Amino acid sequence: MSDDNSLTSGGTGAGAAVQEALPKVAEPPKYAVLLHNDDYTTMEFVLEVLTMNFSKPSEEAMALMLKVHQEGKAVAGIFSFDIAETKIAIVTEKARKAGFPLKLTLEEAGK
Repeated sequence: MSDDNSLTSGGTGAGAAVQEALPKVAEPPKYAVLLHNDDYTTMEFVLEVLTMNFSKPSEEAMALMLKVHQEGKAVAGIFSFDIAETKIAIVTEKARKAGFPLKLTLEEAGK
């Protein structure tokens, strides 16, 4: 029978293991989902969206809702492009079904 342990048998690999270098993969860009203020969407609906669709705790949702109301917009969350786009589509449809013109946009985070 032959010896299957070629790394320790004194062959060409004499105890050395070679690991191939893995290519470096860049982090995908992140996108901020922004909620915009309007004169029709209720504060209660914005709170619901922030807690249910963006998983914000009640206190953080309240602070973000007030920021939207006072400053005109606020970041609801930062996600990969596909997730940000999906969240916008889901919340926009939810707002329209509830009769609200809530506007959400996305922009590359950090810009």
